[in-house]
Amino acid sequence: MICISQYAYSQMNLNSMLKPYLSEYELPAIAAAVAQGGKIVAAGAAGVRKTGTNIAVTINDRFHIGSDTKAFTALLAAILVEEGTLTWHTTIGEVFPELLEKMDTGIRQVTLEQLLSHTSGIPTDNEEILNVYREAMFQEGNLDDMRYWLVKEWVKKPLAFQSGSQFSYSNMGYTIAGAMIERKAGKTWDELIVERIFIPLKLKTAGLGPQASLGKLDAPLGHAIIEGKIKAFLSGPNGDVPPLLGPAGIAHMSILDFAQWAQWNAGEGKCAPHLVKPETLKKLHTPVIDVSAKKDTPPGTPPGGKYCLGWGETVPDWAQKPLLSHGGSNGMNLAHIWIDTQQDYAMVLTTNIGGKKAHEALRAIAKELYQRYAKKIKR
Repeated sequence: MICISQYAYSQMNLNSMLKPYLSEYELPAIAAAVAQGGKIVAAGAAGVRKTGTNIAVTINDRFHIGSDTKAFTALLAAILVEEGTLTWHTTIGEVFPELLEKMDTGIRQVTLEQLLSHTSGIPTDNEEILNVYREAMFQEGNLDDMRYWLVKEWVKKPLAFQSGSQFSYSNMGYTIAGAMIERKAGKTWDELIVERIFIPLKLKTAGLGPQASLGKLDAPLGHAIIEGKIKAFLSGPNGDVPPLLGPAGIAHMSILDFAQWAQWNAGEGKCAPHLVKPETLKKLHTPVIDVSAKKDTPPGTPPGGKYCLGWGETVPDWAQKPLLSHGGSNGMNLAHIWIDTQQDYAMVLTTNIGGKKAHEALRAIAKELYQRYAKKIKR
């Protein structure tokens, strides 16, 4: 099945539906799209690229998707597994044997699958991890050299818990998985994600890092609440997380390309290009570990449910059934993706501001879209 591209679909415009959410939730801009049966059936964008200006966003504007990048990293790993370059049970110690002498005995046994399911025993970002990130950015070489330095430093430290025993959302774990991919494939993660996924899926607006060009307002700028006021962040050192964290979350793309990615996953192998076998794609979508429900989790991180490989599974009150989902935020942008594989249905939502209100807005829009479109699908 060759699914229709975003450049040749009959779209129902969502602009008027989205506009009221701008003022209600104090958002500079929003974009959303719905896909079903291999087609994008509705899409829209509203608001401005930078607060205080009248530069309107467009349907082709690039939005940052944060940790929704993790599903791309998991798919890249799956491609290499199918090719025989890696296995799901390949360990950190096997990929970096030269580091074994100084490597903690627990971390050397951590597998690729555990890294991708956040069950490695590596903790969520804390001050110690943030300090290693900062120091890594001062190392010489390309991004793969910096990631290797990060691996070399972090593998000396003990795990927070026995690998495979529990869930802990770990950007460090995904960055190490990216370094494993780099070592075995012989190219940077950044090159591979473009060559092996963005280009074959024809995600023409997809890129890495800040969504706007340096010194330009050619995309919606990220925003954050600073001392009670909304501040826009231009492209630059503080416009995104450090690029060495790419495997954990630095992709951007238009809402249409984001929807193209979502509908390709929703089909679970129905849609060309067939980057992996249907059973491999289903493995990425299959829960590995339960995620304990927590209050006040940062927007973009799993609030509960289950975790798969680069994807979460949750039961929203407006669907009352398990859906594949994920959130992504660098603190200045927010993106949500929802997929119902049983109905071959997907929704993607983005905004160019971080925080609790943005999270509530995207959840509210998702509910409205699901009630408008998913419930009309004949079962």
